[in-house]
Amino acid sequence: QKVKDSMRVLLPVLLNKSHDSYDKIRAILLYIFSTNGTTQENLDKLIQNVQIESDSDMIRNWKYLDVPVISSSASQQHKYLRRDRSSEETFQLSRWTPVIKDVMEDAIENKLNSKDWPYCSQCPPTWNGSGAV
Repeated sequence: QKVKDSMRVLLPVLLNKSHDSYDKIRAILLYIFSTNGTTQENLDKLIQNVQIESDSDMIRNWKYLDVPVISSSASQQHKYLRRDRSSEETFQLSRWTPVIKDVMEDAIENKLNSKDWPYCSQCPPTWNGSGAV
């Protein structure tokens, strides 16, 4: 059953003193995943009220995995363009292809955008990709 007011369900869990801080972080992350992000103010209030300021990086660092922690137009600008894999042969239980496969294939083919991936080194111009599998 879909939860209608997830914040109403979430707050008693977060304010319960018997729950571990890591369980509270998991609950906040589930809330963020289910709502496809939250506002900066809401996230700051949650972290402050639950008193997990020291562990708040566990929540905020999900943005580096393209999880929309903060829902705004600025955080959505780095979406990675997916490849069309509709013609590839798939297994019955593995129809979904993770984004990291597209990123790794682009890295092997030396097609990564240097603005989005500034720390990836470029392959030498004489390299033909025959060594990568």
